[in-house]
Amino acid sequence: MQLTAQPGSGSEAVVSGRGAERDAEFTAYLAARQPALLRTAYLLTGDRHQAEDVLQTSLAKLYLAWDRVRDRESVDAYVRRIMVNENNSLWRRGWKRRERATDEVPEGAPVLDRHYDGRNDELWALVQTLPRKARAVLVLRYYEEMTEAETADVLGISVGTVKSQTSRALAALRERTPATLDPREEER
Repeated sequence: MQLTAQPGSGSEAVVSGRGAERDAEFTAYLAARQPALLRTAYLLTGDRHQAEDVLQTSLAKLYLAWDRVRDRESVDAYVRRIMVNENNSLWRRGWKRRERATDEVPEGAPVLDRHYDGRNDELWALVQTLPRKARAVLVLRYYEEMTEAETADVLGISVGTVKSQTSRALAALRERTPATLDPREEER
């Protein structure tokens, strides 16, 4: 949809020029941040396709609010909050329960993280066994390297809740982690 002013008023170029500038800013943001945001979405959902859906919806919402985002330094935090909300909304929807997994895997090249050491799949499978809120706290704290205060702000919870959920989630992971994934076992 393109907004236009009265012909001859001289403001048509201003309206369409601002839209082009906004689109250029948003496109530049996407080019720089989309891969990292997709990784975050994957860690939140545990499923590549669901992560793509969550990210696409989140980016659409971000685009609609792009002019209202005043602090461009906070865009990542804003979109992470949208992703957490979208992920929580997805698992609450009834249609999600009706989906069925299939044994047929589509062909395609695997996407490997540059830090892949061969144990990531097993580790993230363990993380996926955690409750959604605990998983979100761990992803934001340790993968996104956010502070406790930033994590609390993104999730809309207190810093104390972030600390307690982090502690409980790490304790649960320690109990569930097999010796083959324990880095302390390699030192012995």
